[in-house]
Amino acid sequence: MQWSQNEYTVTDEHASLDIALIHDFLRSSYWAKAIPREIVTRALENSLCFGLFHNGKQIGFGRVVTDRTTFAYLADVFVIDSYRGRGLGKWLISCVLGHPELQGLRRWLLATVDAHGLYQQHGFVPLRNPERFMEINPPDLYLRGA
Repeated sequence: MQWSQNEYTVTDEHASLDIALIHDFLRSSYWAKAIPREIVTRALENSLCFGLFHNGKQIGFGRVVTDRTTFAYLADVFVIDSYRGRGLGKWLISCVLGHPELQGLRRWLLATVDAHGLYQQHGFVPLRNPERFMEINPPDLYLRGA
C-alpha cells in the first residue's frame, strides 16, 4: 500500500525500509535506548511497517504489532528532527490507521511519554480501565545487554 502527498510518500513495503536509519533513531530513543540492530531487524520482520519518505529518502517510520483481526499495538513512531513541525507525523498516523488490513479492530494500544496530543487527534484516549492491564517491562533492557 502506498500514500502520496506532494513530494512525500508513506509505504508499507518492507523492501523500502532503511533499516540503518530506523536502528540509529531507535537506539537513541527513550523507549529503545541501545537496542541491538538484530532486535530491530527481527521486530520489523514480524510487524506491519510504515516508512515515511521525502523524494525517496526515508524520514520517518512507524510499525504495528497486530493479528490484523482484533488487536494492534502502535510502536516506534518517529519523524526525524529536520522534518518535524510539518504535519508529517499526523499524516503518517492517518495512513497507519487507514490501512485496509487494520480496519474493524477491537483494540489499539500505544505508549508515549510526550506525544499524547498527536495521538488524541486520531481518537486515542487514556486507558478506561488501567487496572485491567498488566505488563512485564524490564527497565533498561538493552543497556544491560539482556
